[in-house]
Amino acid sequence: MLKRVSTSRDSSWLDPSRIDDVLTQRRSGDSGHVREVLAKARALRGLDYEDVAVLAPVTDFSLIEEMFATARTVKEAIYGHRVVFFAPLYVSNICANECSYCAFRKSNDALVRHALTQEQIAAETEVLVRQGHKRVLLVAGESNPGGLRYVLDSIATIYSVKRDNGEIRRVNVNVAPLDVESFCAVKEAGIGTYQCFQETYDRNVYAQVHLRGKKADFDWRVSVMDRAMEAGIDDVGIGVLFGLADWRFEILALMQHIAHLEDLFGVGCHTISVPRLEPAHGSTVASAPPNPVSDGDFKKIVAILRMAVPYTGLIMTTRETAQMRRETYALGVSQISAGSRTNPGGYAAEEQFNASQFQLGDHRTLDEVVGDIASMGYMPSFCTACYRLGRTGKDFMDLAKPGLIKKKCEPNSVGTFVEYLLDYASPETQRIGEKIIREELSHMGDKEADVSERIMRAIRKGKRDVFC
Repeated sequence: MLKRVSTSRDSSWLDPSRIDDVLTQRRSGDSGHVREVLAKARALRGLDYEDVAVLAPVTDFSLIEEMFATARTVKEAIYGHRVVFFAPLYVSNICANECSYCAFRKSNDALVRHALTQEQIAAETEVLVRQGHKRVLLVAGESNPGGLRYVLDSIATIYSVKRDNGEIRRVNVNVAPLDVESFCAVKEAGIGTYQCFQETYDRNVYAQVHLRGKKADFDWRVSVMDRAMEAGIDDVGIGVLFGLADWRFEILALMQHIAHLEDLFGVGCHTISVPRLEPAHGSTVASAPPNPVSDGDFKKIVAILRMAVPYTGLIMTTRETAQMRRETYALGVSQISAGSRTNPGGYAAEEQFNASQFQLGDHRTLDEVVGDIASMGYMPSFCTACYRLGRTGKDFMDLAKPGLIKKKCEPNSVGTFVEYLLDYASPETQRIGEKIIREELSHMGDKEADVSERIMRAIRKGKRDVFC
């Protein structure tokens, strides 16, 4: 029987003094020790807290190249060439918090505020469906006019939109921390993953940038996943906003958080996001990060996390430039957004108002990103099968750790990509896509290739949403 937390605000698992101690001890990187850790990573056993502490301070170019090569090996062993697509859907930018790095902060009077009606949410969803998206991440500010009911109604609206062969098959949710009872209601609404970022695990930095509002309560936020998982949401997504505090501290705190969830619930996080601070309207903090993360260190972060938690999805958003996104696919990124808007109504609106949360780095359309990824040899995937077949939480990990989940993911990825090519892709993307599908089939085992062929035949004959 799984243990249950005695408090909904427990943060005792976070031990910053231990992090500081281990960072101090590991400042010089011994090449022999580093290579021992990389060998462990190549065995797909994951890395523990001490292992990550060994890799974080490495600056030697040749060792970093070995780290990157190891991360590529791990990524391909677990995820193959698949990259999963999603789009954020911002339904509200009304917020009661005062987060100094965010354009949504309450004091930003220059921001145009919106809480979309359900009709507007349906219109936004229709645009995404017509582009070819199959999963969205619902995002809302902390102070929604309708409270939890508004979020639940929005989820139902998104699921209700059907256009031609298209629909959103899974809604993931990024909303402010809730209590257990509210999380139960969110689970009943049929979400996939609940996502919430700590922003920074450094309590002092947290207090400096979260000035007012409920989000200023560090313990309420850092304990949010305990409450979500108590409510039965077994796929949760965590992350930090890199640039606020020392990134080395942050990834070790992430490791403590993951270990805490595994100890308490038997399974850690389903995804980790790696956003960096980007300019936001009127924010000096966002324009000049307190602890900026260089491109080189950012790639190290992705590689280290891929080796440390090999079965966890790593998410890269359109905060980053197209080039940076390209460089991180091989290092461990397995999920990306594309064609994103970070303002409510941004997909359907003909005119873009000053209502976005932050500045985007990649402005390409979904089709442009899909074609680009396929041309690089990756398999674009719009799969949502695991969510709908109950392969979540511990059930997912039980298949992932012995390498069995890949046998399901490969055919499902191919199937959803064929759907995209038939229904939404440009001629050039179709040409590139058909080529990468043939290559992907040649790399599969015989059984997986046969299942893929069966799924593709059904889809080419007019069926949709065929999966195993």
